[in-house]
Amino acid sequence: MRRIGFAFALTVTLLVSAGGPQAQPVRALQPPTGTARLDATRLARLDGVLQRYVDENSIAGAVALVLQHGQPAYEKAVGWRDKESGVRMTADSVFRIASQTKAITSVAVLMLVEEGKIGLTDPVSRFIPAYARTTVAVRQPGGSVDIVPATRAITITDLLTHTAGISYGTGEDVAKRYEPLGLGPAAGFGWYTADKDEPVCQTMERLASLPFVAQPGEAWVYGYNTDILGCVVERASGMPLDQFFRTRIFEPLDLKDTHFFVPPEKKGRLVTVYASRPDGTILRAPDGARGQGHYVEGPRKNFAGGAGLVSTARDYARFLEMVRGGGAIDDVRLLSPRTVALMTHNQSGLLHNGPRQGWSLAFETTEQVGGNGLEPVGGYGWGGAYGSVYRVDPSAGLVMTLMLNQIPNSTDIRTKFQTLVHQAVLGN
Repeated sequence: MRRIGFAFALTVTLLVSAGGPQAQPVRALQPPTGTARLDATRLARLDGVLQRYVDENSIAGAVALVLQHGQPAYEKAVGWRDKESGVRMTADSVFRIASQTKAITSVAVLMLVEEGKIGLTDPVSRFIPAYARTTVAVRQPGGSVDIVPATRAITITDLLTHTAGISYGTGEDVAKRYEPLGLGPAAGFGWYTADKDEPVCQTMERLASLPFVAQPGEAWVYGYNTDILGCVVERASGMPLDQFFRTRIFEPLDLKDTHFFVPPEKKGRLVTVYASRPDGTILRAPDGARGQGHYVEGPRKNFAGGAGLVSTARDYARFLEMVRGGGAIDDVRLLSPRTVALMTHNQSGLLHNGPRQGWSLAFETTEQVGGNGLEPVGGYGWGGAYGSVYRVDPSAGLVMTLMLNQIPNSTDIRTKFQTLVHQAVLGN
């Protein structure tokens, strides 16, 4: 097994039973001495819960991984990588991670901020001139929609905090304008660009000609913000986004299974996408942008900083451990501790689920007890459109990630996963 920066003295053995493939419970390791510890018996409750979703045909399969203080406390692969073919899920399965890409792009931006190549208050037009003058769609009391000039320039911080007013172009006020330009309804569920035979900067320049849905700084709007930042990274660094990610982040961190498109030799490890039916059971998702995607066969030209990567639970957990460690892991430092503090604390005021939650320069943050279930104040994370979720709990030294590929995903497995990890934490 390759080195990933912490000792994985764990194996996941899959067995076949009448209820489908089962993952042997992984021995929970004792974390270093501290005020918070994970109770192995409580954490093992995850075993039955994850398997139940498979047995009830609510998901095909998943990989769950929990680290405490950089050491694996729980790892389990359950169910099927490809149910129809009888291929079982394994810990090294490769998942489409969609919006989990955003945190990596944010790190890339902040690395360039630290090098003086990008300023957080820079207008985006410094790197993409098409954003010098943008517009906003404003619905009038009578129902008509007016297109008006933006009141100010969009900045890098606006994009990092999703407060630029930029959506995915699927709302009724703008969808008909986005679709003819290959965006919004023409881009899968709005965010999908892996099938485009053009560089990401070309796509993002075209986006600048379309109206956005809120004035800069006035609302938290989830959309193409981080895809635009991917183009900014290209312009500021002078290299394609995939090359920057590979040479500046993936190789230094030893993330060997994280890519924009699946290498041919790894295509057998790519998880099949499933979809929830109205009754809660699953079926195989269709081919194309709203299902299996173009991560194996496709143009391989559009490197989407907002939703383009594939990865494994172990790779992504190592990336998060670098963030939790203040920007460094082992002997590799990507960011300074002060930059990491900025990127993991709320920077959007009350615009994102305030006062319960906020949005930093990369993550959703928990601002009060109960803001995100059992997660304590100071926790942060997000997820992906294919059903994955990840969270970091600095107070207990936890990194947790649940990987699955299901779109749409109508289950509550993401919430249950978080609850069952947090209920196993004893102490403060």
